[in-house]
Amino acid sequence: MTGVILPGNSTVELREFPVPVPGHGQVLVQMKASSICGSDIRAIYRAHLGQGPEGYQGVIAGHEPCGVVTQLGPGCKRLRLGDRVVVYHISGCGVCDECRRGYMISCRSAEHRAAYGWQRDGGHAEYLLAEENTCVLLPDNLSFVDGALVACGFGTVYEALTRMQVSGRDRLLVTGLGPVGLAAAMLGRALGVPEVIGTDVSDARMRLATELGLVDYAIPAGQEALGRVLDLTGGIGCEVSIDCSGSPEGRLLAIQATRDWGRCAFVGEGGTVSFEVSKYLIHKQITLYGSWVTSLQHMEELLERLSRWGLHPERTVTHRFTLWDAAEAYRVADEGQSGKVCIVF
Repeated sequence: MTGVILPGNSTVELREFPVPVPGHGQVLVQMKASSICGSDIRAIYRAHLGQGPEGYQGVIAGHEPCGVVTQLGPGCKRLRLGDRVVVYHISGCGVCDECRRGYMISCRSAEHRAAYGWQRDGGHAEYLLAEENTCVLLPDNLSFVDGALVACGFGTVYEALTRMQVSGRDRLLVTGLGPVGLAAAMLGRALGVPEVIGTDVSDARMRLATELGLVDYAIPAGQEALGRVLDLTGGIGCEVSIDCSGSPEGRLLAIQATRDWGRCAFVGEGGTVSFEVSKYLIHKQITLYGSWVTSLQHMEELLERLSRWGLHPERTVTHRFTLWDAAEAYRVADEGQSGKVCIVF
């Protein structure tokens, strides 16, 4: 089978691999969709930034996989041949406190924790060897692309929004309207938010968010953005904000534009932020959340709700490529001007 390797110099290599054979408690998944995450770009494609167990190990890339079970290893307990599955993108030890809660992303075992596409082969190939306990059934009325987007981006913002108890009482500010920001706006709407404000440095991404009907106001990021948000909210700011940009400027705006007693979440990876803690956090009585990916249970819950709501993450995809065009897929994703980019099979 053909798989994608990321050398870390903004290039893509296609290599041939044997089709894996599932062992005990494992399944072989025929890939149908495998989307590209901003973390793939930031920490692997441009350069290998991670160290030790968090580093990229030269495996097949892609940690947002979705497909069909074609082989079962011995000891599988739930899945059947032909099941459509989304793969939670971390395999953990299964026995630490975080794994028992479903948060394999936070598995405490340096020996056993492995992320698909980082430390073990991922979804940018024709087949993926997966642990059965990392697979979640995909509802019939959701597409494989829908499922791939839930594996990381949509799951990440769902976790943050539900932790902040977002509802129809809130106005929502989304800083960064890339694929994760689009997901935040879409799910914020679904959770009842009547007014969504979005900011970004990219005119193309602001247009996309507006055309999809995901934001009510798209504001260019910059020195005037805070004033614009305050003008739109009667001078008090938004009840809830979420930074999906991972930039110092986006994080600062999210904090500054949150109203007193409001809630703010950081989900964008990398970078730093600096602000006056007393002025913008303590004295405003703001609750700040750091939120990393989601749990198996919450990913399953999100898929059930998307199915019930008739909501399709695939709407945020602007570019689809075959596996053999993976180099172009990564180039487009790296430009930072598109919606979600997905490899389809």
